[in-house]
Amino acid sequence: SRMLPLALLVLLLGPAGCPKTEPLSGSGQDPLFRGADRYDFAVVIPAGTVECFWQFAHQSGNFFFSYEVQRATGIGNTRNILATASDPKGFQLGTSQHVRGQINFLTKETGFYRLCLDNEQNHFGFMQVYLNFGVYYEGVGTENTQPEERKELNNTLEAIEVSIRKLQLKIFHMWRFYNFARMRKGADSFLLESNYSYVNGWSMAQSCVIVLSGVLQLYFLKRLFAVQTSSRQKC
Repeated sequence: SRMLPLALLVLLLGPAGCPKTEPLSGSGQDPLFRGADRYDFAVVIPAGTVECFWQFAHQSGNFFFSYEVQRATGIGNTRNILATASDPKGFQLGTSQHVRGQINFLTKETGFYRLCLDNEQNHFGFMQVYLNFGVYYEGVGTENTQPEERKELNNTLEAIEVSIRKLQLKIFHMWRFYNFARMRKGADSFLLESNYSYVNGWSMAQSCVIVLSGVLQLYFLKRLFAVQTSSRQKC
């Protein structure tokens, strides 16, 4: 029937239609469809709504979540937004309510971690938020293989492996700093455009007021010195 594919779609998307980064595969024998371990993108949060995302993480991982509000509309034009992070059981791990913020924690269990952005306080405008979140693992991989099952390596190969892991970790942190710079660049760019439009608008309005006041002054001065001629002829 047509209701079965719709039900499967709802199960894959999760509650409230929010996307998950690592949905289950269709067959129970197949492994999980692995998503990326880190994401960076911009999202628009409509007025009075909450947008949530799910990121899959294994146990003993380093979870990071950073955001920055690039632009906001509305009456108050406030750029503060409420960001929350929760574990697979729904327990809240951290909150942040600023223009930009970070939530970092260690993953104590394997599962989907929920990240939410709350724009319910702003009822008249949207917010564009840049997100950077994911998980990384130090030292060991995610396969959790037993030490006795690993192949014995000589000292040279072990040293190369350790060096490569350190290099990968440093590259990853460089990528994070690069994304922080992208966040600030985007926010500064929107702020410059807003200030540019503001200055141009007020300059145009003040120019119009100056011209209008000059015309009115000239008009009233001409009326003040105008000679009123009587309609009756003098004898």
